[in-house]
Amino acid sequence: MKAHNVLNDPFLNKGTAFTMQERQELNLMGLLPPHIQTIEEQAQQSYKQYLQKTSDLEKRLFLMEIFNTNRTLFYYLFNQHIVEFNPIVYDPTIAETIEKYSELFIDPQYAAYLDINHPENIETILKNAAGNRDIRLIVVTDGEGILGIGDWGVQGVDISVGKLMIYTAAAGIDPSSVMPLVIDAGTNRKELLENPMYIGNRHERIRGHQYYDFIDQFVQTAEKLFPKLYLHWEDFGRANAATILNKYKDKIPTFNDDIQGTGIVVLGGIFGALDITGEKLTDQIYLCYGGGSAGAGIASRVHAEMVSEGLSAKEAYKHFYMIDKQGLLFDDMDDLTPEQKPFAKKRSDFAHASDMTNLLDVIKAVKPTILVGTSTDAGSFTQEVVEAMCHNTERPIIFPISNPTKKLEATAEQVIQWSDGKAFVATGVPSGTVPYKGVDYQIGQANNALIYPGLGLGMLASEAKLLTDEMIGAAAHSLSGLVDPGQAGAPVLPPFQYVAEVSIKVAEAVAKKAQEQGLAQAEEKDMAKAVRDLKWYPKY
Repeated sequence: MKAHNVLNDPFLNKGTAFTMQERQELNLMGLLPPHIQTIEEQAQQSYKQYLQKTSDLEKRLFLMEIFNTNRTLFYYLFNQHIVEFNPIVYDPTIAETIEKYSELFIDPQYAAYLDINHPENIETILKNAAGNRDIRLIVVTDGEGILGIGDWGVQGVDISVGKLMIYTAAAGIDPSSVMPLVIDAGTNRKELLENPMYIGNRHERIRGHQYYDFIDQFVQTAEKLFPKLYLHWEDFGRANAATILNKYKDKIPTFNDDIQGTGIVVLGGIFGALDITGEKLTDQIYLCYGGGSAGAGIASRVHAEMVSEGLSAKEAYKHFYMIDKQGLLFDDMDDLTPEQKPFAKKRSDFAHASDMTNLLDVIKAVKPTILVGTSTDAGSFTQEVVEAMCHNTERPIIFPISNPTKKLEATAEQVIQWSDGKAFVATGVPSGTVPYKGVDYQIGQANNALIYPGLGLGMLASEAKLLTDEMIGAAAHSLSGLVDPGQAGAPVLPPFQYVAEVSIKVAEAVAKKAQEQGLAQAEEKDMAKAVRDLKWYPKY
């Protein structure tokens, strides 16, 4: 390999840390400054530069420069500052870089770009993107349902890149074994179609048979090329997300973070709250505000857990209510998605069904004890809404988890104040500690990064054939016991600073459950050892 090829390969490049012997062997003599730095010195130097950046966007672009040139240094630095960097590298700052992706584009970051108009190129593209790397994990998006900001076409590839960064930083999945991928099916965002700098397909989204045939060809080709692949679907639109997951989840190792990941972490947060109150999950009334892929997925996960705790499916559904754009969902509505239908109610069961379009009215009527917001309806959890929740139960569980920040239903501070400190709160974006009446309330983030990295590590370590509901349940249960329920103001979810330890615990729980179910194919039979052996560390 030519010397400059080494320096331009982020998986091989060490920059100024190449030893004298390496410089001689790789023909790098004179191509680098003479002083040989340690990775610690490189990280210290990089962090000082990072601190000089004046905006979050500038900070992210600087970190991406390191990512593009030296993966090992990037992850060493990320691991040192994981709480500080997470909102810069991923949500919420990533929303801005997605919106400006075409204007900011410099480096494809080893992503694969699949064009829906050319299915004949899928295999070639995947081979080109992989090169000589053994791909174990692909995060794929079609860019239609990005975070809370909607359809961003090919620019959504940045979400796949960001997601994989968290996989590696949190769980130690080898960055050389992953591939970010976008399926460019077009976009319905007018400003992109009319933007002369937009670098994606300039036509409206292709739907129907052509779209699903392309997805199927991609899955089959990827499975053929990468036989130990774990496939992660990210930020697909509500019309496609569940359909795709349901088609493949019983055939291949696959996962949709919006549908399954958020459900696991919210369930883990609910367990955390109930650990403190001593109440049972099967005694709760659950209100979902926002019935899209995430909202319905979370509700389905909690419903499945109620069934596992002894309720029949029919009885468990009586504990759930769902509000979407139409108001409270009723079974006579003709625009319900398949995922919403099980949660829809009979209109005849409500004396004033026509009034059930307002969140506050629904809360007063159905008296929920749990309120989860995935609506992106900013400010919708008003003081009246929070106070009404407190009338239903002594310690309501209120999780406004929409993102980015500008889409949050309420801030943690508002919920704590309006509930007089009674509510258990988790938010979808990072929230600082809330001081209130002498107690410092630590706010857990319903951050999927507490779950999906460890879930992926457990899947890869065990080489599981499938990801089952039981494995997902094991992941949710593994979050409990990581915080002290007796501490005043204790969070209901582990703080993100402990994500590395959390990921190991999640991975072991998932791998062991895979083994119990006869789905683990790894040669190593000690699943805890398999997890630890697979974990990658950023070192030269």
